[in-house]
Amino acid sequence: MLPLPYVKYLKCSKCGSKYYLSERPVMCSRKDLGRLDIFYDYDSISRALSKEVLSKRRFYMWRYFEFTPVSSEGSVVSLSEGGTPLIKARRLAEALGLRNLYLKDETRNPTGSFKDRCMSVSVSMAVELGFKKAVIASSGNAAASLAAYGARAGLEVIAFVPHFTPLGKLTQLSLCGARVIKVKWIGSEDPTVLMMKTLAEEYGYYPSPSFGPFNPYQLEGSKTIALEVAEQMNWEIPSQIFIPTGSASLLTGIYRGFRDLNRVGWINGYPKLVAIQSTGNAPFVRAWVEKQDPMSIRPWEKPPETIATGLEDTFPWDGDAGLKAIYETNGYGLAVPDELIVDAVKLLANYEGILAEPSGAAGLAGLMKAVEEKLVDRDEPIVVLVTGHGLKDPEFLSKISPEPPLINPIIEEALAILKNRCS
Repeated sequence: MLPLPYVKYLKCSKCGSKYYLSERPVMCSRKDLGRLDIFYDYDSISRALSKEVLSKRRFYMWRYFEFTPVSSEGSVVSLSEGGTPLIKARRLAEALGLRNLYLKDETRNPTGSFKDRCMSVSVSMAVELGFKKAVIASSGNAAASLAAYGARAGLEVIAFVPHFTPLGKLTQLSLCGARVIKVKWIGSEDPTVLMMKTLAEEYGYYPSPSFGPFNPYQLEGSKTIALEVAEQMNWEIPSQIFIPTGSASLLTGIYRGFRDLNRVGWINGYPKLVAIQSTGNAPFVRAWVEKQDPMSIRPWEKPPETIATGLEDTFPWDGDAGLKAIYETNGYGLAVPDELIVDAVKLLANYEGILAEPSGAAGLAGLMKAVEEKLVDRDEPIVVLVTGHGLKDPEFLSKISPEPPLINPIIEEALAILKNRCS
């Protein structure tokens, strides 16, 4: 297979080793867990694609094909991911004292989270590189997505998940044909990553987690969120983007999307990127606060303690690139308590009709804290990423939802309840 004209090479973020697509690279051969960053030929992209050409394409993720590492459109494995709405949240904005608040609703993706963008690219590359079996370490959403896209492509999928993964996610990925193995999480280190790494290195499985050191391609899916936001805002950029953050892969992908658009001359500048984590597991935000060396971020010292299980990475695998993205965009990081995340879930549902899981609502919780700390101006355009659907975690939703009253089929009983509610 010849390399795409749009991809120059891949380069290890730690040792600097270069690779080409013809070599079928997935991880650095030196096994130092450096991410293989992809470098594009932006002159070739500019010649092949214009805003006018783009405007005539179907509005979904693969309209940005030239910005991905996939060589042939025939290799694309798609479930119509992307093309999610950018909603102007008027009622929610008013409640928060803002005027220009937008929600990028990633719950609309096929399996209910932004991870579908990542896995569509990752599985497409697995097909192109000739892999027949894939393995993942995941808290649930990425595994469910890989299971769906693996089913579409005919890949065998093994999923290692933590023992506390919500039932909704386990059911979803099991029904899509993945072989699911729950792993006890006892210490601070994520045990699912160790299991995945062993199957990949010793048994030839294609590693497909949603963080970079084990798979460089999936990042190129999440960056299409930034491409869509810019296009949906008529090629203007928002002032700030609030991003739920675990491994910092999504944060890195958002930065790369805006970087690509700057490189081809379609936009000028970057929004502030704001990383949001739970106070029960905040290694990345702590690294930003303490100005840690991007290449030496300290892992969280204990198992995660948060309802935002999708953000439970005790080590931010893409933290080096994520910190650089925050520095280069003059962004910042915030850690929020679980209580604020619960409030954010309720506000999204009550004011905008969007049902989000705790991890998916963490970005809004971060905005709420930023408003309180006066880090946001009333008039600036703000985008909050809502990354995962509430039905991913129905057990959590049932805990915060009130039990409805039970009445006899007598209208007076109903009116009495309604009167009490209004009084």
